[in-house]
Amino acid sequence: MLLNVSYSNSDITRKIDAEVGKPFTLKERFTMGGIGSPKLEITETSVEIRNLLILDNNADCCNIEMRPKGIIVGFRSLLESYALVIPYYKLIIYKGDFAIYSIYRDNYFIKVKSDTKAIQKFFKKILDYKADNAPTNIEDL
Repeated sequence: MLLNVSYSNSDITRKIDAEVGKPFTLKERFTMGGIGSPKLEITETSVEIRNLLILDNNADCCNIEMRPKGIIVGFRSLLESYALVIPYYKLIIYKGDFAIYSIYRDNYFIKVKSDTKAIQKFFKKILDYKADNAPTNIEDL
C-alpha cells in the first residue's frame, strides 16, 4: 500500500498500524540494535513509484523502518513524503546483481544499492526477524 504520509492523519496512521503493527518501544529498539536503515540509493522502481520520483531533480533515496509485522519504505518527492507499507507475509527481498537488493510487494518494487556492510547487515536483520516471527508452516509440523 503506497500512501502519502506528509501530514498527520489519524486514518492513515490507523491503516499503517493495522498493516504492520505499532512502532517498537524504545527498549525493543535498543535490544534490536536499531530499527532504521541507513540512507539507501534507489536504482530502479515500479511505474507508480517512478512517476512520483521523477517529479523533482533530487537524488532518489529512501530508508526502511522495521515494525513488528512488516516494514515501511519511506521516500520523498517534491515536498511530499510517501510510504510503501509492506507486511512480512507480502515482503519478498532478492539479492540480485553485485550490490543490488530488490524489495517487492505485489505490483510495487524498489531496487536499492547495497554497497556498504551496514546496508547488507540491515537487510540480514530484516530477513532474520521475518523468519523468527513468521507463523509456523503446515509443512513444519
